[in-house]
This record gives sequence, C-alpha cells and structure tokens, in this order.
Amino acid sequence: MDVFAKTITDADIITFAEVSGDTNPLHLSNEFASETIFEGCIAHGMLTASFISTVIGTKMPGPGCVYVSQNLRFKAPVRAGDTVTTTCVVTKLIPEKRFTELSTVCTVAGKPVLEGEATIMVPSRIK
Repeated sequence: MDVFAKTITDADIITFAEVSGDTNPLHLSNEFASETIFEGCIAHGMLTASFISTVIGTKMPGPGCVYVSQNLRFKAPVRAGDTVTTTCVVTKLIPEKRFTELSTVCTVAGKPVLEGEATIMVPSRIK
C-alpha cells in the first residue's frame, strides 16, 4: 500500500483546464457552476484521478510502470481547498505478464470521492 496527498488549489484547476483543454465552466466559472447541482465550481474528475498515476509512477511500484487499464467510479465532487488522499493497494500479482492489479481510492476528509481498479505492467528489475 502507498499513499499520496495533495490540497487542490484554484491554480491547479486552471492549469489542468489549460493543459487538458477541458474548459467546462463547471470547473472555471463560479457564476455558471453555482446554478448546477454542485452549487459551485468543482475540480476536474481526471485531475483527481491523475493522483493515482502519481502513486503508481513515483511510489508503488515506482518509476517505469505502465498503465494497462484503469476503472474509475466518481463518488463525490472535489473542490479547491480539499485535500485529496490517494491510496493504492496491490490486490493481485500476475508474474508471467509482469502485471500488478491494484485497488485505487481517493478520499477527502476520509470520504471516498473516487474508487477504482488499475492494472499496471511493472518493469523487469534485471540489469
């Protein structure tokens, strides 16, 4: 198991919109977003999901891992000021393919905002 936590800022949301091209006003316009079910701006779901990649590529298993698949279920919105804690747990090893299956969850204040499963290919450690 490994964990990564980050507090989302308005700048993170704006930068993600610029990089991804997702300029949905739900993320960028409080005037627009206040008229929605969310009653205010929310972070991009894929910004939250990107923290799973952070855990996989930098912590566990670490550099050189490659995504094979990711299943995501968005449970609740994330807003600027929220601290997202991302946890990945190994659920299965498939040594013959160098695959690892993981349970992935992102929480805010202990409540799940995103749940899913990932399959990754782990690099050979042979030098």
